[in-house]
Amino acid sequence: MSRTQQSSSLAFRLLILGLVLLLGLLQTGLWLSEDGWSEVLHLRRASDAQRAENANLTERNARLRAEVADLKGGFAALEERARADLGMVADDESFYLLVPVEDEADESSAPR
Repeated sequence: MSRTQQSSSLAFRLLILGLVLLLGLLQTGLWLSEDGWSEVLHLRRASDAQRAENANLTERNARLRAEVADLKGGFAALEERARADLGMVADDESFYLLVPVEDEADESSAPR
């Protein structure tokens, strides 16, 4: 080999080594920095969680829209809501409240 071939071969090897070192430096920044792959993975997880929450909220909003439409549309839904939430009793109905009787054994063992 001649001297020119040796020097060009050495320059080529140094260029390759420099490029490999530069690639390694860039990869280190990509994998280990705060804004690298760890941040990308964190943002993907947060995005997935937000999508799931949005789906739940969309479903809840649909239920609420249906309930509002029922309440606006007729008295049947309003009456059902009043019975469930407020304990409404109609004029032609009777209301009975059944209270359980306490056992005498429970009364005798209770401290006075």
